[in-house]
Amino acid sequence: MKKVIGVRFRTASKMYWFSPGEYELHRGDAVIVETSRGKEFGTVVLPPCEMDDSRFSQPLREIVRPANRIDIEQEMTNREKEKDAFRTCREKIAERGLDMKLIQAEYTFDNSKILFYFTADGRVDFRELVRDLAGIFKTRIELRQIGVRDETKLIGGYGICGRPLCCHSYLSDFSPVSIKMAKEQNLSLNPTKISGTCGRLLCCLGNEEEVYEEINKRMPGVGDTATAPDGSVGEVISVNVLRETARIVVEVGDDREVREYAASELEFVKSNRRRRKKPKLEPHKPDQKAAREQAIKNAREQAIQAAMERQQEEKKDAEKAAGRKERDHRPPRSDRRRDGEGGRKPDGAGQQNAQNGQGEEKKRSRNRRRRGGRPRTDQPGGAGNNGGGGSSGGAGAAK
Repeated sequence: MKKVIGVRFRTASKMYWFSPGEYELHRGDAVIVETSRGKEFGTVVLPPCEMDDSRFSQPLREIVRPANRIDIEQEMTNREKEKDAFRTCREKIAERGLDMKLIQAEYTFDNSKILFYFTADGRVDFRELVRDLAGIFKTRIELRQIGVRDETKLIGGYGICGRPLCCHSYLSDFSPVSIKMAKEQNLSLNPTKISGTCGRLLCCLGNEEEVYEEINKRMPGVGDTATAPDGSVGEVISVNVLRETARIVVEVGDDREVREYAASELEFVKSNRRRRKKPKLEPHKPDQKAAREQAIKNAREQAIQAAMERQQEEKKDAEKAAGRKERDHRPPRSDRRRDGEGGRKPDGAGQQNAQNGQGEEKKRSRNRRRRGGRPRTDQPGGAGNNGGGGSSGGAGAAK
């Protein structure tokens, strides 16, 4: 067990643990402590208490000393200097034309560093700005980009409830807030009514979430069928979570009537339409790793297949281009039909035509031998049919 105290450096900031050492401290006392940024001025928010050693991963630092009057005056002086540093930095931002909004300037207790907090839509190149500020203040300069929630926490203000903002008053950390909390509490889902000054969901939605979840387990939902103590059966049309009552519609003769009962008096069966939850699947890391490796392998195979198809298409295009080029350089058709002229050989079509002509000549010679060398009389001008037929006809006429 260790004796520790809780210290905060700003209002609603994170609390840090320190060892009180030999000093007797109480809540609200000002102390000087040593941090990674140097000496800091803080306030005790948790008096000395005993805690288990397992809660601390490293040895606790002891406080330097309780703050005296000089330390308090120096802290007040630093707060005044922060206002001048804020104005100077804002002027330099305007001169540089940087797209950033300055939120706050903060001096460390020993003036060894000045921190400037700003917001921006994206990344900002502020190297030249840092050089300008370092030349003016002659100390280390640090710029930190923060979000809209942190901006509201630093600036402060009043919420729609009329009270100071929770994040600026007492919230040291931002808890996750979801739209499910608004549904659980039967609130309007209008963004303007459930959003805070920062434009995000109200942090106070999480204050009563556990209570609403516990009550809703004992409450019927809208659309459920409920049986009243008097035996009447009806459908739930509305519920009041805070009063733990429900209104049901029952049939009375030929008419319908709305009645209100305590939820503890009703017997109801929850319908599947209300808050149907999906089963939670516990992720299995080996399966995820195997699926990721398989996806990478499939993507690699698809890329290789696409490259091969692209290569085949390029090869086909090259062959088509070569074919077109060969046809463009081919000689005219009349030249290709000459056999052996000009050193050219007859192409395939010319050879086929020559073979067909030789076959026809052989057939006519065979027919003449069968007729005894006489030409056919059914053809006019038999003498001019061919050379041989013409001579035979002439000899017959002379006889």
